[in-house]
Amino acid sequence: MTNTLDMKIKRFETIESLQSYLDSVRGSNKSIGFIPTMGALHKGHIELINKARNENDIVVSSVFVNPTQFNNQNDLALYPRPVEKDIAMLEKANCDAVFTPPVEAMYPDGNNLLNLDLAGLDKVMEGVFRPGHFAGMITIVHKLFNVVTPRNAYFGEKDFQQLAIIKYMVKQLNMPVSIIGCATVRETDGLAMSSRNIHLTPEEKKQAPVIYNTLNACIDLKNKMNPDQLQHFVKTEIEKSGLFKVEYISFVDAINLSELKDWNSSESQRACIAVTTSKTRLIDNIAL
Repeated sequence: MTNTLDMKIKRFETIESLQSYLDSVRGSNKSIGFIPTMGALHKGHIELINKARNENDIVVSSVFVNPTQFNNQNDLALYPRPVEKDIAMLEKANCDAVFTPPVEAMYPDGNNLLNLDLAGLDKVMEGVFRPGHFAGMITIVHKLFNVVTPRNAYFGEKDFQQLAIIKYMVKQLNMPVSIIGCATVRETDGLAMSSRNIHLTPEEKKQAPVIYNTLNACIDLKNKMNPDQLQHFVKTEIEKSGLFKVEYISFVDAINLSELKDWNSSESQRACIAVTTSKTRLIDNIAL
């Protein structure tokens, strides 16, 4: 354990030290809420901490940039790592403990991945454009769940496909943890908060709310258009400024992520989108 004397939050860098602490917590019959992150924290992450704080006795977060979910090694090298700033934010939010392991602690035998059939959940949307991403994601989440063994774990709905896959993994592996999805936290103009937003140019930042506004328009327009027509509308609306390129716009079943051919084929529907800018890539989604 490494923990400076003036900090209230407990920082752990080894599995053994964290588990020793958590064993003492469980011995007192206290519930543990867990928020895994890759750092570069923003208000969206802190809302997850706040929800966990309200629903658990002890709140634990992790800050770990997971190498196996990057299919582009340059992206991995450039990923921001303001660890001390992140820890300060967690402490301010009254997080009890933070786990900041080195890569070799989580992957002692190399980058071996969890072998789990995800029933096609990983083959659509993000899976098409980020091959291997979800295999790496479930591997690290599975490892972290085994280390922390929380009662509850919290994830933002902004990464809706990730949330659906984690719920599926937990169900398939009978893991004793409740997965709690939390509403996307947005800027006042509607832009979904993301660590990637810092890469937007001033003009892109000004125009970016068109993504959320157009998704919202779909709620009413789906009564007038079929899914194909509505996809065309979304793409045209978002790309007309010339600043953005729609990578995909998908209307899917919120459970199995299957593409909707008509609006009557699913009772729980989600609009999911990915948009590229000059320097980054933004994702968003809303319930329909």
